[in-house]
Amino acid sequence: MSDLHTATREELVALLLQQQELIAVQQAELGELRAQVRAQAEELAQLRGGGGGGGKAVPAWVKPNRPKREKKARKRRSQGFARRREEPDEIQVHAAACCPECGRQLHGGWVHRQRQVIEIVPPQVRIIAHVMVARRCGICQRRVLPKLTSAELGVQGRRRFGVGVQALVAVLHGRYRMPLREVRRLLAEWSGLRISDGEMVALLDGVVVAGGEELSRLEKAVRGSPVVCADETGWRQDGKNGWLWTFATPTLRYFEYRDTRSGKVPEEVLGEDFGGVVSCDCYAGYHRLKAEKQRCWAHLLRDLQALAEAHPDRPKVGAWGKAIQALYAEARAFPAATPLRRQRKRRALEVRLDGLVRRVAQQAQAPHRVLAQRMRSHLREWFVFVEHPEVPSTNNLAERSLRPAVIARKISGGTRSAKGSQTMMKVMSLLGTWAAQRRALLPTCRDLLLSTPSA
Repeated sequence: MSDLHTATREELVALLLQQQELIAVQQAELGELRAQVRAQAEELAQLRGGGGGGGKAVPAWVKPNRPKREKKARKRRSQGFARRREEPDEIQVHAAACCPECGRQLHGGWVHRQRQVIEIVPPQVRIIAHVMVARRCGICQRRVLPKLTSAELGVQGRRRFGVGVQALVAVLHGRYRMPLREVRRLLAEWSGLRISDGEMVALLDGVVVAGGEELSRLEKAVRGSPVVCADETGWRQDGKNGWLWTFATPTLRYFEYRDTRSGKVPEEVLGEDFGGVVSCDCYAGYHRLKAEKQRCWAHLLRDLQALAEAHPDRPKVGAWGKAIQALYAEARAFPAATPLRRQRKRRALEVRLDGLVRRVAQQAQAPHRVLAQRMRSHLREWFVFVEHPEVPSTNNLAERSLRPAVIARKISGGTRSAKGSQTMMKVMSLLGTWAAQRRALLPTCRDLLLSTPSA
């Protein structure tokens, strides 16, 4: 295009006519675009339920607009759960002495922010000398000495270490599964207290002596409990394999070490006159107990799952296991009822269970025949918890009580002598019972040691 300043009149008229034609074409296109926009806006309004005059039906896949909800005021909590600041035992004030830019000394100031640090101060060993002063009576000329109790001396008998040290050794070893050598090393590094290995053993023996009466009451309480969960695990004594037995209730823990896994052990511990229910697994050592038994459903459910996973090509095995699981779920969901209804429900469940296992137990080639035979041989021992709601359906309580001992065995390898095994069992019985009763272990152990008469 030529320059407008040098163009002739004819060239300017031709350019003006060309621009008018272009404007007309663009206005026509703009009208068409506006019509399309209006049509799309009406269609969108119909889809959103806004009408628009078209009268078209809204497609089924279009979700209607949700009505706006009114914002409600936030409910005030009864108490705040934010971390509260503790009452400080020491306050340290930090302030800059000079300006980092110009070096001018700074004075005064205000509290900008605070930060709390919780720290444990290493304990200080205190050596207390008790001086007994003798006095003479002026009338009878008798020498009089003060009679001090264990509480006044803070020590058990004629020991050198106080009950605080003795309780700490017992709790760390018997409950927190630390070997005695590691306990001795911890005390030496943390507080500078040095104790020989023999003295560590003597401190544990003192706890057993102080807890003699409480251990006797604990054994009687286990024998008189309406429900006892029993289980056993391996334990090594002087490198030889033995067995650690536990008899647990919701508030009691009792441990025994024996070199045998015979059924005589639960008979001796519970006694011939035990009239409660024993919750246990299907180990043959519990068969000879005359007391009523509740077999563990947790073990059975794991066996059923293992069978189904081992035979995925046999759907009947998995279906059979699911039927038994459904029966157990029904028993667990049975509501509280009268004793007569619970007894009838138990009988009905046992009949249905017998119908599930009888045919399988007679099939020689069935992979689940052995499990079915085991279930049928203990048919009256699977649904005791339905008739007696206080009886647990699993033996998990006993297994949980054995867990700390299993970890201790893996850490230390067991005990070295018969005396050490008996001491360990008694200490674990005392501490396990206190923990089950939610009692503080260190103060309770200190009180027990202080109750021992001084020599």
